[in-house]
Amino acid sequence: MSNAVTKAKETALSTDVMDDIFDNAGDGATFESSEMQIPFVRVAQSLSPQLNKKKPEYIEGLSNGDAYNNLTNQMWSGDKGLLIIPCFQTTKYLEFVPRESGGGFRGEISASDPILQRTNRVGSKEILPSGNELVKADQHFCLIVDEEGMTQPVVIDMKSTQLKVSRRWKTNINMQKMKNPKTGEIIIPPVYATMWRLTTSEESNDKGDFYNWSVERVGIVEDRNLRLEAKNFRESIMRGAVKAQSETSSGSQSRDESDIPF
Repeated sequence: MSNAVTKAKETALSTDVMDDIFDNAGDGATFESSEMQIPFVRVAQSLSPQLNKKKPEYIEGLSNGDAYNNLTNQMWSGDKGLLIIPCFQTTKYLEFVPRESGGGFRGEISASDPILQRTNRVGSKEILPSGNELVKADQHFCLIVDEEGMTQPVVIDMKSTQLKVSRRWKTNINMQKMKNPKTGEIIIPPVYATMWRLTTSEESNDKGDFYNWSVERVGIVEDRNLRLEAKNFRESIMRGAVKAQSETSSGSQSRDESDIPF
């Protein structure tokens, strides 16, 4: 089987095979949007279970500082990074049981819930009246664009020290300007018309060394079909047709282990 797969990767498909595939495009592969999960892309840290061979989440070949898809186990070098189109951003407030009390995700708290105003700051953590930890997460719904122009939808959620990166990224998106050569009108381009590269870089704080996201603007999405795909993805999210994978099914039994030592 492995030899057949290897050979298939090394040789081009025949015209007949390609014709058959394209003639039957999508058959059996289309499901209700409510059944689809948008996976998370996260940064591997020294204590991430994805780096521990004894853990079921282990990803062979993944290194500290690399990015990985928590559903498919696809990974990207932290140095090379990912080419992405941002489509939508929302902020979530998540409740977790502290690790010392057994850990575990307890649910999402509405942004309008008055309990958010009753937290106590203990070190770098926000503690709810119940003693559970409140974790703020900026969720960026994006399309990853590979070298062949193929896309995949993901959520890049930024928590804790990653929030400073998220704030800078949102500021940079808002500061972009374009001038209409015909009318002279100056506008902020739609978020899905911009392309960015996400890499990782090493940082440190009083708890140790860790890797954080770095975001760099690439430019405008010139391919119209790609822009339309990103626009449609944004509209699907806004309609509630697609959602991020839930924390309880994301491989995180407690507050995401990859956040250590943030």
